[in-house]
Amino acid sequence: RIIWGVIALAVASISMLLMLPEPARQTPDSLPWNITHPTPATSRVFGITLGQSPLNELERVFQEQAAVSLFKTGDGKMLVEAFFDELNLNGLKARFVLTIAVPPEELEGIFSRGLRMNSTPSGKRITLSTDDLARVRNAPVASLTYLPSVRLEEAIFAKRFGAPALRVRETGSGTVHWLYPQHGLDVTLGGGEKPLLQYVSPGDFELLRAPLLVHGEILQ
Repeated sequence: RIIWGVIALAVASISMLLMLPEPARQTPDSLPWNITHPTPATSRVFGITLGQSPLNELERVFQEQAAVSLFKTGDGKMLVEAFFDELNLNGLKARFVLTIAVPPEELEGIFSRGLRMNSTPSGKRITLSTDDLARVRNAPVASLTYLPSVRLEEAIFAKRFGAPALRVRETGSGTVHWLYPQHGLDVTLGGGEKPLLQYVSPGDFELLRAPLLVHGEILQ
């Protein structure tokens, strides 16, 4: 009876441990407002320098492998994306979507060597071959999108980042973009959705701003 009691207690203890929530990962510079600039044209966030640090460096920081695929839009544009699904960093849960800086002339070859193709509402998603996946993991992260799982108030972003240099409202959706060109940061708010933070190198910020000015209006 004593032996069976010990076994039952051990099983119960293991079950309780499995039911505990995933602990927050305490990693250096893992808060979304910790942005530094190694040079005026570059940004370092979440432990990597955008446009320079490879994907596998961020995987080491997050202690998790990203899901990588090639995405081809309906109009034929291709880009390589990587995803981290709901990481818990310093108590803040979020998803991460990255674009990887793969030379345009290589994308067609990656597409032709793809292992599988799945259709999505906005295009096609292609699973990379083993060799292409290894090369992509050594390519730089061009942009990083941070999608928190909780709704953060505007006041938090105003406190952490200060007043934006420009606010632009999308004509169709009504969502408002707070633009911080000095940080390479676009904070998207409103429209009934949770906030979204997109980071690029400050030197590439016009790639974010230009489409917004075409399809939106500047707010005072």
